[in-house]
Amino acid sequence: MTKLNVFFKMQQKDDKKEVLKFEIKGQEEENSPETGLYALAGSIILFEIEGCDAGETSAEFMNIQRDSKKTTMKFAIKGDSEKKAQELYKFAGRNVNLTVQASQMSIDEFYDDEHDGIEYLVDGEGNVEVPKDQMSIDDVQEEEEQKGEEEEKDPFEEQELH
Repeated sequence: MTKLNVFFKMQQKDDKKEVLKFEIKGQEEENSPETGLYALAGSIILFEIEGCDAGETSAEFMNIQRDSKKTTMKFAIKGDSEKKAQELYKFAGRNVNLTVQASQMSIDEFYDDEHDGIEYLVDGEGNVEVPKDQMSIDDVQEEEEQKGEEEEKDPFEEQELH
C-alpha cells in the first residue's frame, strides 16, 4: 500500500469510463513511495482518497509518466461506478491524500460486464458475499450427476414419439 499527497488534476468522462489524473509534484527520489507505483501501471488497483465518501474504488492504472517537474498518473474507473464518480469529482482540483494498492482483479475481470447471472457483492477486503438462496457448487455437482444418470439409458431403446 502506498500513501501519497497528490494534486487531483482532473476527472473526465467518456461513454465507458471515467479517467482521473493525479500529479505528484517535484523530483522523486530513488526510495520514495511513488517508485513502487511503476510496477502497478497497466494493472487493476484499489485507490482511496482520504475523506471521500466514494471509499475504496477499483480502477485500471492506465499509465504513469514522469518529467522534470512532476509525475502524472492516470486511472480509469468504469462507467457503472456513477455514484462513486460523483463523490470523487468533489475532490478534483485540489491536493488530496491518496492511497494506492494492488488489486487481485485482472483487467479482463474488471472490464467483463457479464457475470452469467450470478449476483454477488465484494467487500473492501476482496471477500465475496452471495445471496443465501443462490445455488452452491454442491448443487451444480448434484445436477450434473442426475443428468449423467439420465444419459446412461440405452440410446437404442424404443421411445414413443408424440
